[in-house]
Amino acid sequence: MFSKALSFTGLVSVASAHILMTNPVPYGGIDNGPLFADGSNFPCKSVAYNANGISNTYAQGSSQTLSFKGTAVHGGGSCQVSVTTDLAPTRDSVWKVIHSIEGGCPARDTPGNIGDNAETPVPFTYDFQIPSDLAAGEYTLAWTWFNKVGNREMYMNCAPVTVTGSGGSQTFLNDLPDMFTANIGNGCTTTEGTDLEFPNPGNSVEFGNSGVSAFGGPSGNCPAGGSTPVAPPSAPVEAPVEAPVQPPVEAPVQPPVEAPVEAPAAPAPAPVTGGQAPGTACAPEGDFNCIDGSNFQRCASGVWSPLMPVAAGTTCVPGQGATLNFAKRSRTFARRAMAIRA
Repeated sequence: MFSKALSFTGLVSVASAHILMTNPVPYGGIDNGPLFADGSNFPCKSVAYNANGISNTYAQGSSQTLSFKGTAVHGGGSCQVSVTTDLAPTRDSVWKVIHSIEGGCPARDTPGNIGDNAETPVPFTYDFQIPSDLAAGEYTLAWTWFNKVGNREMYMNCAPVTVTGSGGSQTFLNDLPDMFTANIGNGCTTTEGTDLEFPNPGNSVEFGNSGVSAFGGPSGNCPAGGSTPVAPPSAPVEAPVEAPVQPPVEAPVQPPVEAPVEAPAAPAPAPVTGGQAPGTACAPEGDFNCIDGSNFQRCASGVWSPLMPVAAGTTCVPGQGATLNFAKRSRTFARRAMAIRA
């Protein structure tokens, strides 16, 4: 009886220590558990979408931080950051991926959990960029997570976001891949013990683990990650400001100034050559192409992605194949080969 009670207590403790996004600041009133297995509280766990007192204002092209609290990290897994122009999203809302993390999210190189305290900050953070071509306006941002270890679940936290700047393109948003969904009664499931490889992660992809991850694709009737058109974003609401009346000021007479001699501009860095043109057809699906040891691209949804840099301190072995082979540099140890499987 004592062992059963202890086991039950441990389960409750771990369940209460699930992960919750802390930045961007999410809508209030949500728990830290996964979405229901039947998907009845998708999206965003059916929150009230009350943004009072929450400010997540980001400039176009800016780099932002993704952070969490909780300790039941379930061995990490794969995550996506997506946005929708719907300010009170429903099941019919269209979500667009702006960043994917394959493996090591929300914990890098972690085999299981890291404690049982739901208020403990997760010691790993992740950077994502607000695309410079994303039109200014109001959005709802979602962090989604597919855990590596444990029950087959999908986690989702949502936050209000204001993007500032000018320009941007509705076409750009439409062309982004749709957010991946699984384990919510939609006929698509992920594989336990593997880091999910998204069918279409987009062009902004991060590999979270430093070593080789056990990647695996989803199974069942899964979305292919295509591009569905979305409505344009709502413009940010700004309070009118009256311009103060300034008295006329006489322009001072400036003495002549000799034009400075400009130093010759430094030569531009040599472009990376040897890759495939982004957007051109490719095969087989999922292949990697290491260009010069420092950059690579990936065959996703039948076309080559733009060049992406490898992780700091590593170099990839040039060539195309189903795996991305790495040679990690070290001062005290010989090189050891690593491979990221497609």
